[in-house]
Amino acid sequence: MTRPRPSIGPALAGAVDLSGLKQRAQQKASAPPGGPGGPGGPAGPGGPGGSGGPGGSGGPGIVQVTEANFEDEVINRSDEMPVVVLLWSPRSEVCVDLLETLAGLAADDNGTWALAAANVDAAPGIARIFGVQAVPTVVALAAAQPVSSFQGPQPADQLRRWIDSLLEATAGKLKGGPGSGQPEEVDPVVAQARQELEAGDFDAAKQSYEAVLAADPGSVEAKGAIRQIEFLTRATAHPPDSVPAADAAPDDIDAAFAAADVQILNQDVTGAFDRLIVLVRRTSGDDRSKVRTRLIELFELFDPADPEVVAGRRNLANALY
Repeated sequence: MTRPRPSIGPALAGAVDLSGLKQRAQQKASAPPGGPGGPGGPAGPGGPGGSGGPGGSGGPGIVQVTEANFEDEVINRSDEMPVVVLLWSPRSEVCVDLLETLAGLAADDNGTWALAAANVDAAPGIARIFGVQAVPTVVALAAAQPVSSFQGPQPADQLRRWIDSLLEATAGKLKGGPGSGQPEEVDPVVAQARQELEAGDFDAAKQSYEAVLAADPGSVEAKGAIRQIEFLTRATAHPPDSVPAADAAPDDIDAAFAAADVQILNQDVTGAFDRLIVLVRRTSGDDRSKVRTRLIELFELFDPADPEVVAGRRNLANALY
C-alpha cells in the first residue's frame, strides 16, 4: 500500500546566518602563532578564550564564551563537533540548574560534543547574534549553522534524548567527528527501510524497521520511524473534513482524535495539542486516561525539546492537576 508521505516534523532553530563569522574564524585559525587565534593571541591559552583566562573553561567540559572568543570556541569548533550553546544568566537559578545538567551530560559523553556557556549579562552581543529574548536558551550548532534549539528548563531525560538526537543527526558529517570524510556505512535493511518510507510504502517500511528493531532493540531510528509510520497510516485514512466534524461534536473523543491527526498533517501542531488538552479538561476517569495517552503519543512524534512539545506537556500537566 503506497500513500503520499506528509512531513510532520516541526521546524528546528531559526535561520541565523553565521557564515560570515565562520569565514572570519577560519581566517583566524590559519593565522601564525602569536597572532589572533594563536597561542599568544586573544583566544589562546591565557587569553580571554583560553583555559587560563576568565573566558576559558568554567568546569569539566564547559567553555565560558565571550564576545572575544565566540568565533573560535563556537563557530570554528562547530566544524569539528556539535556545539551546544547555553545562553544563561547567573542571576537565574533555573539557568544554573540547566548549566549543571548539561555539564554532567557533556562529561558523560567524553568530548563527543562541546558545551559553551554564554553569560548574556557579560556578553550581550552573543545574545543579539542568536536573537535571544529570554534565558535560558539553548542552541545547537553544527558546521556553523543552528540545527536545533529550545528555551526554558528541561528534565534531564529529555535533555539526554535531545543530545542523542543531535549526535545521531551529525554523525560522520563534521570534519573532526568519528567517521568524517568516509562514506556512512548503512545496514542494508536500514537502507531498504529508508527507501520504502521515502516512497510512502508504509507497510513495507514498517516491516523493514521492525526487522531492524529485532536485530538492534536500541535503534533510535527504527523506534522513531515505526511511531511515525503508525501515525501516518492512521492519519491519512481520516476524512478531510475531520476538523469541522470534531468542532461540531466537542464531546466526541474519536472525532477529536481524528481532527488532531489531520491538524498535525497540516502542520497545525499546537492546534492539535490544544484540542486534546481541552478534551482532557472536559473528561474524567477512563475517558480522560484515553485522551491523555493519545496526547502523549503525539508528543513522542517530535523532538522532546521542541517548544511546541514543551508547551504542550506543560499545558497537559496544568489540565490534569
